[in-house]
Amino acid sequence: MPTVVPLLNIANVLTLSRLVLVPVFLVTLFVGDGHEPLWRLIAWGVFAVASITDHVDGNLARRYGLITDFGKIADPIADKALTGSALFGLSLLGDLPWWVTIVIAVREIGVTGLRFWVIRHGVIPASRGGKAKTLTQVVAIGLYLLPMPTALVPVRYVVMGAAVALTVITGVDYVIRAVRLRARGRRAGVGPA
Repeated sequence: MPTVVPLLNIANVLTLSRLVLVPVFLVTLFVGDGHEPLWRLIAWGVFAVASITDHVDGNLARRYGLITDFGKIADPIADKALTGSALFGLSLLGDLPWWVTIVIAVREIGVTGLRFWVIRHGVIPASRGGKAKTLTQVVAIGLYLLPMPTALVPVRYVVMGAAVALTVITGVDYVIRAVRLRARGRRAGVGPA
C-alpha cells in the first residue's frame, strides 16, 4: 500500500513561506526611494532567505519522500514569483534594463507553456543547465540588490550577462526537448496529435 504524503509537510511549508516572503521582499525593496542602503540590505536578506528555501524544500522533499502534487505546482510558482518580482522591481527602480527582465520573463512563461503542451507525453526533467540558470539568476539579482562600491558594479553586469545567456540557451534546449518528447509521444500513440 503506497504511503500517503501529508499535504502539510516541511517542504510544502517552506514553499509557502517563499510565497509569503515575496510581498515582504517587495515592501522592503521599495521603502523610501528604493535606493536607501539599509533597506536594500534588508531586501537582499529577505531575497536570500527566500532563495535558500527553494534549495532546502526540494532537498527535503526528495530525501524524505515528501513530494506532493501541491509541491510540484507551488514550488515553480513560488520560484517565478520571487525571481519575477525582483526583476520587475529592479527595472521599475531603474537599476536593471527592462530588456533583461523581458527576456527572462518571456523564457519563463514560454517554458511553463511548453510544460503544459507536452504534459500528456511526459515530463521534461530539470537539466544541469536549468539549475545553473536558476543559480546564476539568483546570484545576479542578489548583486543588483546589494549597495556596492562603484568599482564593483561591473561584476553585476558580468553575472547578469551570464544569467541572460543561460536563460536563452536553456530555453532553446527546453524547446528542442519538448518537441522531441511530443513527437515520440505522438509516434507511440500517447495523447492527442
